[in-house]
Amino acid sequence: EVRLVQSGGGVVQPGGSLRLSCAASGFNFRSSAMSWVRQAPGKGLEWVSAINRDGAASYADSVKGRFTMSRDIAKNTVYLELNNLRIADTAMYYCAQGFTGSGARGQGTQVTVSS
Repeated sequence: EVRLVQSGGGVVQPGGSLRLSCAASGFNFRSSAMSWVRQAPGKGLEWVSAINRDGAASYADSVKGRFTMSRDIAKNTVYLELNNLRIADTAMYYCAQGFTGSGARGQGTQVTVSS
């Protein structure tokens, strides 16, 4: 059974930073792409970033240069470092199996950017 357990998130002021974690189990993590998606209040799901099985990360234009996705194969965990946060980044963030975010997802973690 695929299981993705998220941690991190919280409330931060504009310009602040947060780190999200997602611990995976139940599948071959080393051979899997992973992604992060988010959903802002009243909006649809937005793909944020992904890391392929070779460890190369890709980002949406809206977060490029501010967010960094990484993984620790030994811990079966992916991370999303969020820097220089903006109010528009406020959303529920989900990690997901696969590159597009359409696979199994974690429980979600709230990121709120507010002054």
